[in-house]
Amino acid sequence: MTTTNGTKYTFVCDPDECDSLVELTTVDGFGFPNGVIRNTCPCGREMSYISATILSSEQPTTKEEKMETTETSAVTVPDTYNPNLLVTYKVIRGYSDAEYATDKVTSIEWDLHNARQAQKTNGVYQDKINTVKDIITEAYADSDDQDTLRSIAEALGIELVREVLFTATLEVSGTYTYNVLDSDYELDLDSEVTDALYADSNNGNITIDDTEVCHVREA
Repeated sequence: MTTTNGTKYTFVCDPDECDSLVELTTVDGFGFPNGVIRNTCPCGREMSYISATILSSEQPTTKEEKMETTETSAVTVPDTYNPNLLVTYKVIRGYSDAEYATDKVTSIEWDLHNARQAQKTNGVYQDKINTVKDIITEAYADSDDQDTLRSIAEALGIELVREVLFTATLEVSGTYTYNVLDSDYELDLDSEVTDALYADSNNGNITIDDTEVCHVREA
């Protein structure tokens, strides 16, 4: 009779990006090097270590035989957790009147999971739409088929806009007043004007990112 001991490790990937689950089984003496339990997902991300299951059998194990297991998990299930508990909650539907529904915890868990998956899918499609937007915006001005590009943009809800960076020079003249009898005051016209002046836009399509005051001098 022989004894076989090993450990089954469970890892999960980012649920918002990949959502993969990987199980690794090692025989005692051939585990993770240096005791560091780490695994990389096929998608390239570092996976989260969830649990380790100790496997042991006092006789040779075949594919048909089940090994006795003792599981130690990094995730502790609370004693208060009841998957069949009925929960009443508010269903949010924009600005309409409140609506209340009653479901089991398991149903709500799956609804939340599906919502996360749908949000991830929507994010992927939005990235694709943004890519199409960039392509259309760049090609539109020189295209011989602007009608088709416009139809694609309208179908995808794309607003065809371009951002143009600009710099401009503004010449300002004015008057600065100070008390010449104030012996403690020393005129620093450059600082006074620089601290007081700023630029703003009255055009909603123009955004002022930065303002620099240069060449302050007495007229």
